[in-house]
Amino acid sequence: MVTDPDAVGRFTALYDELYPRVHAYTVSRTGRTLAEEVTSETFCVVWRRFHDLPDPPLPWILGIARNVLRENYRAKAREDSLAAELRHWTSSVPDIGEDVQERASVLRALAALSDADRELLTLVAWHGLSTDEAAKVIGCSRAAYFVRLHRARKRLERAMTDETPAPVRRQATAYRTETTR
Repeated sequence: MVTDPDAVGRFTALYDELYPRVHAYTVSRTGRTLAEEVTSETFCVVWRRFHDLPDPPLPWILGIARNVLRENYRAKAREDSLAAELRHWTSSVPDIGEDVQERASVLRALAALSDADRELLTLVAWHGLSTDEAAKVIGCSRAAYFVRLHRARKRLERAMTDETPAPVRRQATAYRTETTR
């Protein structure tokens, strides 16, 4: 726990600077409903472990946020909340041209991916982290991050080109599996 007045001032400055980025990260993982709670709990952990603060602090703090998510929320609740947020973004996009249609297509494809794939794709693209920082958040080496990112991009590409809705695909796959037994 931090008791030094100078440390309190440094923490306050860090909080003011990084809160929006950490909150944006938690919104992208849980949706707006749970993001405030996760972000607050993340900064409570940062406060308790302030003496462990590395330089740069953002990847470490995002790693804490990631662990808070793992510990406090079931995967199903995160998936449902995020899917609802992505559906909201997709439905609120006006049809004003090809770029908007492509954006909506990407958001729908992202919603169809696993939580791990979405995180890999958005850490650099949406949250502005370097690949080294993103690898730290995920908890893997830079090389492993690139391999995972490559695979996630391939799955995103397949999701974008697949015209069949997800429930129909699952039913067709289940049917093929049952008929081949």
